Amino acid sequence: MFQNIENEIQVCCNSFAQISEERKNLLLKYTAYLQQKIDEKLPIELVYVCTHNSRRSHFGQIAALVAAQYFDVKKVSTFSGGTEATEFNPNAINVLKLIGFAIYSNEEKKNPIYKVFFSDNHFTTCYSKVYNHVANPTNHFAAIMMCSHAEQNCPIISGVEFRIATPYEDPKQSDGTSSQNETYQNCFIQILTETLFVFAQLKNN
Repeated sequence: MFQNIENEIQVCCNSFAQISEERKNLLLKYTAYLQQKIDEKLPIELVYVCTHNSRRSHFGQIAALVAAQYFDVKKVSTFSGGTEATEFNPNAINVLKLIGFAIYSNEEKKNPIYKVFFSDNHFTTCYSKVYNHVANPTNHFAAIMMCSHAEQNCPIISGVEFRIATPYEDPKQSDGTSSQNETYQNCFIQILTETLFVFAQLKNN
């Protein structure tokens, strides 16, 4: 794993005490689902859902794969989707690069496909799509709702076996301001910290 990312992970793990008890109780339901899949020796497929699939849902997709790699949790695949497709937001991409991710795309079209590397050999593929896109799993998966709008506007997600709402504030509100990078970074770090907390509670750790 890239050293800058590993350093950030260690800072996040040292800040678990800052997560509220109410939030921890919610996140432990997510842990329980993962633990059940591990105990049953079944693959884990996680779909992160937010309205435009442009910021928070991509952050979730990336954070979960990083957490799985860091804690050596096998057979984890992560995805994202929205209630509509837009594009992976450039401000989100820029902050991920600042944190230490290597992000590449050979496409110059609207809604390009990106490879987001967190080590020389490990990456996830990110682009905006609807939550039931053909690239996403169709059954036996978990849906993690990253914003309240998506939670309210996706009353039914076909094939889901576990669903949890863990809403985060939209960093979009800072676009074009002097606090833009700080707001986006804080959003990703919060998502990464809580995702690491979820994976850190698994018994195989």
